[in-house]
Amino acid sequence: MIDRLMRRRPSPSAALAVAALALALPAAHAADAPPRENLVSFTTTASIEVTKDLLGITLQAVRDGNDAAAVQAQLKKLLDAALTEAKKAAQPGALDVRTGNFSLYPRYGKDGRISGWQGQAELVLEGKDSERVAQTAGRLTGMNISSVGYSISRELAEKHESEVTGQAIQKYRAKATELARQFGYAGYALREVNVQTADSGGGPRPVLYRAKNEMSMASDAPVPVEPGKGTISATVSGSVQLTR
Repeated sequence: MIDRLMRRRPSPSAALAVAALALALPAAHAADAPPRENLVSFTTTASIEVTKDLLGITLQAVRDGNDAAAVQAQLKKLLDAALTEAKKAAQPGALDVRTGNFSLYPRYGKDGRISGWQGQAELVLEGKDSERVAQTAGRLTGMNISSVGYSISRELAEKHESEVTGQAIQKYRAKATELARQFGYAGYALREVNVQTADSGGGPRPVLYRAKNEMSMASDAPVPVEPGKGTISATVSGSVQLTR
């Protein structure tokens, strides 16, 4: 048995050979990697201007009183009524309805003690059918419009992402070719490239004239809205290796 174990133990020369092989592997990988020289890093961007297609309107109810439970009950009643009315006009994509922030917090007197309670509840209307969204907001009584704004829908962004990405890549390739020429090289090889897309569609903005909105809702008139422009952009960044 002892003889067999001794025969299985690697010899010192074999151990040294394994160690040498292990040290040689990283060196071999390093030799295979292209040298990090003649590298140029830069960024190109392309963008497309589009008309924003997603209207968002946020309505808010604010109530206060001495009893927290009573304030909460009032807000819940207002929100339930508005939600029920808004859902009558809801249609996926054209008008989506969801609740927003619902909060209740104390008010303090000069003596530092709680003097009452104030709460607020929000209802959000959002959709591509601007007329439907605006008219629904105008019919909801008991809640004031706190913000109105257009943004770029995900569908519209995805529709143009391929086009704008292609433009950014073409600009990147043209820039790489021009840099190679200016530095006296024949061409280039891609080393590392990152591609990102974004949009500047924005979102709902605060409404400053609340009294006007209250009058509009009282007369069941639709909220006046007008879409603006936004941009869908793509950015290509990375590095190329100039070649002879």
